[in-house]
Amino acid sequence: MLKKKTIHKFGEHYLLGKYKDGTFFYLKKPSWDCGWYWGFGYITTYTNNKLPERSCDISSHSHFDGLLGKQEVYNHEKQTWQLSEYAHKLSDNKEIAEIVLTENEDWILCELMKSAYSLKETAEVLGRGGSHLTKNPCSDTIKNEVEVKRINEIVLPAIFKEIEKLLIPKES
Repeated sequence: MLKKKTIHKFGEHYLLGKYKDGTFFYLKKPSWDCGWYWGFGYITTYTNNKLPERSCDISSHSHFDGLLGKQEVYNHEKQTWQLSEYAHKLSDNKEIAEIVLTENEDWILCELMKSAYSLKETAEVLGRGGSHLTKNPCSDTIKNEVEVKRINEIVLPAIFKEIEKLLIPKES
């Protein structure tokens, strides 16, 4: 198991793990963006894999939820793309070699992240009065600014605090 570590490069990031190709990947600390939504779940790799703090740039930017579920992987033998088995937690993902979490912490992190994604979407629907595909005839019934405020100011920050507790190295 990898040791937990935090780096400060293009924002604060927590080491999550290492892919099978040896590339370390990091979760960016959540931020309140543009005054109306939470930016979170950003997975980053750096141009300088061994010393990311000295990187000139990031080499990839993706999203945490892309690490879970069914992954599209290339089958070299069959020369085709196919779906992998379902990944419920990071350690289930076949592209990941190591993570910084115990199995229990892995489950907790994925539960917190899934809840945060669901709540972010809920706050967006409640704030807009619908899913924003077209004008929703129930828009006035759906809108709930009080709940949007509670989700964004109380619930999501509490979840992010728990995520931070899991990923920040313990003082020894």
